[in-house]
Amino acid sequence: MATKLWQKNTTPTAEIERFTIGRDRELDLLLAESDVVGSMAHITMLESIGLLTADELTTLLAALRDILSEIRDGQFTIEEGVEDVHSEVELLLTRRLGDIGKKIHSGRSRNDQVLLDLKLWTRQQLRDIVQLVKNLFDELQRQSERHKDVLMPGYTHLQVAMPSSFGLWFGAYAESLADDMLFLQAAYRLVNRNPLGSAAGYGSSFPLNRQMTTDLLGFDTMDYNVVYAQMGRGKMERNVAFALASVAGTIAKLAFDACLFNSQNFAFVKLPAECTTGSSIMPHKKNPDVFELTRAKCNKLQALPQQVTLIMNNLPSGYFRDLQVLKEVFLPAFEELKDCLTMTAYIIPRIEVNEHILDDPRYDLMFSVEEVNRLAANGVPFRDAYRNVGLDIEAGKFQPDKHVHHTHEGSIGNLCNDRIAAFMQQILDGFAFGKVDIALQRLVNG
Repeated sequence: MATKLWQKNTTPTAEIERFTIGRDRELDLLLAESDVVGSMAHITMLESIGLLTADELTTLLAALRDILSEIRDGQFTIEEGVEDVHSEVELLLTRRLGDIGKKIHSGRSRNDQVLLDLKLWTRQQLRDIVQLVKNLFDELQRQSERHKDVLMPGYTHLQVAMPSSFGLWFGAYAESLADDMLFLQAAYRLVNRNPLGSAAGYGSSFPLNRQMTTDLLGFDTMDYNVVYAQMGRGKMERNVAFALASVAGTIAKLAFDACLFNSQNFAFVKLPAECTTGSSIMPHKKNPDVFELTRAKCNKLQALPQQVTLIMNNLPSGYFRDLQVLKEVFLPAFEELKDCLTMTAYIIPRIEVNEHILDDPRYDLMFSVEEVNRLAANGVPFRDAYRNVGLDIEAGKFQPDKHVHHTHEGSIGNLCNDRIAAFMQQILDGFAFGKVDIALQRLVNG
């Protein structure tokens, strides 16, 4: 059994070890690349303050680059008996380099090490989510433009209300994603602060150069106060979870609409047969399982902020092992949201739109407001126009004029998709991903 980084003369029982390690070995594989990159920045800083020689740094960096290649090639594992990814990396260095490998931990704790790993990993995950949100946004905008002249009923209280269009319907979800992107940007900025150097939450007597590691890793700034850096564990996950939940909320609502509109009673849209599933007993069934599963997964993701809050909410300042459990709910959430975003972007352009919904007379009354407005525009007081049209409806005399002429911003005839796209692009530009790319390329490639 491997020696623990913290072990002295006492060995924990197998039961205690199993319980306290939990799923760390499994989940820490996700953090392995971040752990190595963070260690590269840390030892570069250690050399600058005289805790490593130039030759030792060169040797360590070469070995860490080898481990990084193994991680990227899928050859990295956390061995049985090794607690976590930090321990495995240090163990590999020590095996390959001897005592030099034991020097890399000077000036840091596993507390700020895991904080750093989580921030580096989450930063990349958010970037992946941002790209997938943009992909879905683009698909929705394309469908909005493609079907902008196809009218459909709009609903309030699940009652037929007023004319809408598929241009509005698709476009509404695109703009919703633009607002969600603001949450993602706020989360990204919160994540993009360097905790390294806070050690166990109270700093170090070594003359650490925290600005150097901040620059090497492409962070915008650092978490300055070392106690606050540790307090950020849990807070970071909670606020990122709110951003993920915002995206998930948009997709869940879209999925519900799609399930509803795909049903025979509505028949507003149709999913291709190859995008549906069947029934084991009813041969006619074509079920929208993809949207139902998307709805369920996204509803589950909307519970993530509360899960994180309940795990860490009643903890005082300082580190506690409770925080380990955050990984179990937080890390898998990204892959689940990515899957939902990818699948939704796949199926949106394949939805078939019914262009003849309004041929059905059951939707005639949704044009009543159009008639009220026409009368008001011709000088009839609005309340009188409203009453007259209402009396015609009650008497069964209402005849709809199905020609809709909406011109104001964001309406059926003026979707403003170009302005929404510009808004989205402005948000995307604010992430400034290029700075991170340049920093990490320099650090990793030397």
